[in-house]
Amino acid sequence: MKTPAVLAFVFLAGLTPAGAAAQSPWAVDQDASRIEMAVQAFGGSHSGRFNDWRGDVVFDPARPERTQATVVVQAASLTMGQAAMTRRAASPGFLDAGRHPVIRLELRSLQPLAPSRFTARAEVTMKGVTRPVAFPVDLRVAGDRAHLTGSFALNRADFGIGTSGPWSRLIGRQVTVRVALQARRD
Repeated sequence: MKTPAVLAFVFLAGLTPAGAAAQSPWAVDQDASRIEMAVQAFGGSHSGRFNDWRGDVVFDPARPERTQATVVVQAASLTMGQAAMTRRAASPGFLDAGRHPVIRLELRSLQPLAPSRFTARAEVTMKGVTRPVAFPVDLRVAGDRAHLTGSFALNRADFGIGTSGPWSRLIGRQVTVRVALQARRD
């Protein structure tokens, strides 16, 4: 149950610079940003937040389709509403933070949909498994500040999270990851 939440947050966690020289690096303001996840379990919704992640973005407001970033999240940094859920999420049957300490998101592009609205195309890697994701994001740029918000759903079973034992039936397969990132041009 904590594992699905962790997966969702991993996607949004952190960014490391990558991209063309024409683009400028942007630094993520971690204090103003968040990566969260939510999953249905035991008859209710349970959410969590990743607290240890890092990132930088290479982004040109005139060419957002060239945006590239690597998000790096520490799996063990997920905290949920109850300590028991937090421990379960990091355990071998779920995120297995001991053997797979990092969750990674590789943003490949932002495809324009409308002004300030894009489809983010990325790959998420958890527990040694990589899967593509595409999801809508809002991106607002004002001078040297940018704010990106979006969410996507992952099937925890695709990453081998909580697929054995009684947890498999007690926790929803879909984990929703929500991201709100604020960045400034370096």
